[in-house]
Amino acid sequence: MENLLKIDLHVHTVYSYDSLITPYELVFYAKKRGLDGVAVTDHDRLDGAIKIAGETDFLIIPGIEITSLGGHIIGLNVHESIPPNLSVEETVDKIHELGGIAIACHPGAPFKGSLKNRVTSKFDAVEVINSSAIPFNHCVKYAEKIAEKLGKARVAGTDAHYGPEIGYAYTLIDANEKVEDIVEAIRKKKCRPFGGPIPLTVRLKRELLGVAKKFF
Repeated sequence: MENLLKIDLHVHTVYSYDSLITPYELVFYAKKRGLDGVAVTDHDRLDGAIKIAGETDFLIIPGIEITSLGGHIIGLNVHESIPPNLSVEETVDKIHELGGIAIACHPGAPFKGSLKNRVTSKFDAVEVINSSAIPFNHCVKYAEKIAEKLGKARVAGTDAHYGPEIGYAYTLIDANEKVEDIVEAIRKKKCRPFGGPIPLTVRLKRELLGVAKKFF
């Protein structure tokens, strides 16, 4: 690997119903953590990612975390929304039709709409490190086995919903800063996952702020 980009491939913003991250905080914390870019993957909507990408010079990969009937799937480098509640196969096909790549996110994590054994060879990559997944080590091992069995690229992201969570996991990608080249590098497995779990203190602060947001 030569030209390595450090990118958190799974971040939610306030365009997701459950995230606290504003566009300003997204860029601020990504730069603070030494990232070269982030993928904005809001739940079942793409408009936030497109808007943010158009308003900053920081590298934003437009993405979406789609709620398929079999579990959550990330589509990267898509520029049209993909409807929820399609089958896993239909969802992956839609992502590919739009020129994107399909990532099986947190496939073994409980309580996160995970795909589990519904990950197929149609996927382009498996998120083997998800900083929000609990129990962390079990989830990493489970996802690693799937990636190895299918021979797919291994990637990492935080699944951040709170600014300070950004960057605890990231993917090193051998590509230039064009989104198309980045997703092609992932497809060709020219990438490596790194990172660990979000610290408990950070998680707790996010939960407290989330509760406060609901009432104030």
